[in-house]
Amino acid sequence: MQLVLALLLALASTAGTLAVPLLVKDVIGAFARDEPVARPVLLMAGAALGAAVTSAGSGYLLARLGEQMILRLRRRVMEHTLRLPLNTVRAQGPGNLVARITSDAMLLRAVVEVGVVQLPLAVVTIIATLLVMGLLDWLLVLITIASFAMAGAAIAYVLIRVKRNVVEQQTAIGDLAQRFTAHIAALTTIKAYRSEREAAARLGDDAARLTGTSLTGARLQSLISPVMGLGQQIALIAVMVGGGARMADGKLSTSDFAAFLLYLLQLVSPVTMAMTSVGRLQAGLAARMRFDELLSLPAEADADPTHKLAPVPVADAPAVVLDDVSYSYGGPGGPPTVSGVTFTVPRTGLTAVVGPSGAGKTTTLGLIERFMSPISGRIEILGHDGEKWPLHALRGRIAYVDQQFTLLEGTVRENLELGRSAPAEDGALVAAMEAVGLSQDVAALPDGMNTVLGREYDISGGQRQRLALARALLSESEIVLLDEPTSQLDGVNEQRFRGVVDELVADRAVVVVAHRFSTIRRADHVVLVEKGTVTDSGRHQELMGRCVSYRELVMTQAYAEEASPAGDGAPSSSPSPVPH
Repeated sequence: MQLVLALLLALASTAGTLAVPLLVKDVIGAFARDEPVARPVLLMAGAALGAAVTSAGSGYLLARLGEQMILRLRRRVMEHTLRLPLNTVRAQGPGNLVARITSDAMLLRAVVEVGVVQLPLAVVTIIATLLVMGLLDWLLVLITIASFAMAGAAIAYVLIRVKRNVVEQQTAIGDLAQRFTAHIAALTTIKAYRSEREAAARLGDDAARLTGTSLTGARLQSLISPVMGLGQQIALIAVMVGGGARMADGKLSTSDFAAFLLYLLQLVSPVTMAMTSVGRLQAGLAARMRFDELLSLPAEADADPTHKLAPVPVADAPAVVLDDVSYSYGGPGGPPTVSGVTFTVPRTGLTAVVGPSGAGKTTTLGLIERFMSPISGRIEILGHDGEKWPLHALRGRIAYVDQQFTLLEGTVRENLELGRSAPAEDGALVAAMEAVGLSQDVAALPDGMNTVLGREYDISGGQRQRLALARALLSESEIVLLDEPTSQLDGVNEQRFRGVVDELVADRAVVVVAHRFSTIRRADHVVLVEKGTVTDSGRHQELMGRCVSYRELVMTQAYAEEASPAGDGAPSSSPSPVPH
């Protein structure tokens, strides 16, 4: 409805604009005949005013339509991006993805504002103006068309290059945004190693490349108006000469010639609009191509929570079963990250996944969460093949704490309630924070649990870790995955963590990637992963007795824990150097 109204207003504006020269002709004729000119002058003023008002109304409606379209597109792109596989998002880069919903979106708005109304209306106005001019003098119309055609041919060549340049500009914007985003994320490291100058130089190089590309685009765009102006000047000179000859022959009246000249001057505006609109439309279509590329990327399978019904967990089935599971970040043909991984996680209790760095422990947790899918093997969750679980339902059964203890940019409350089907009562939130020793820290924040984290106010790494643990404690899941959960906890808070784990394992399956011996020896089940495969599994005492590599790993860690006091000066709770 808005589009139809905008089109009607634009047509009314065009009609008013076309009427003005004809009314000028009447005014000149009235002067020549010594007749009153008040009526044609009033009509001329009314037509001009009406054209201005309807043009403003049409412009506003088009702008509103454009913004509404951009809002829908941004929502669609952001939702689609959040449903893409992690590897795909990382390959695209956050800077390039941000460029899609900012600069690309603004360019795409031209498709509505220009392609739907302005360009077609400019073409209609040009045709209507030429028809009226033809009624005044057809020969002068041919002269006008020939003059503008020469300019149009040159502009057409420019517009072809404009579209190519827009793609290059948007890619350069995405590259710069990506580099700048990465540098902001690493700002602490940059400052610590006094690399501000080198980092700024790299960013400056990206900015210079963007500037060079933008200047090329500006150079191309700057040619359009002068070339069109040149066409107008050629047309005006030719029409003046031809019109003078026609009047001398008595084939053209003075009033008709005056009206023709006014139409010629008016013709420049829609012709220029048509040419610039084609340029903007080319830019919008280039942006649309980038959106299509992003939206064509396949989302995670079953990412839609309404896609299919979730299976009912089997009561006596293990929490997780991995059967000969292999995965490669390089795809089926790449070197395996994990290969032939097989182990079972009981329905309750603590399972520790241990091994040297780079062995594939975190990848294994990611496969359980279906952040990626195995290239071979089978993963069973709560008695059903993992592929039969809709992702929304599967991840509702699993709580996950990653190595970075990632928090959202939001309030403490929002972070604690993340993923819950219903808001938690304040008492439950406070109890969870007390369990991880965080309640006093949160109470000290300016707005307590309603303090927004991530910008003006943030918390330390250890506090972020404890908040992530509290979130897992509050979750409604049957399986809890913890990736290095004690890496930033001091001795006191590690004791609290053990209490949290004891509470969790009473009725849930907890899988923890761990290096600390204090965590490993408390596990009901230990899985040793080396070079991407499971080399042994069992209870701690069993592995200490039969597995040399496990015994070496545990003893090395035990010595390291005894040699280094627990963080923040807390007393160490390390075991004896030779654990049993």
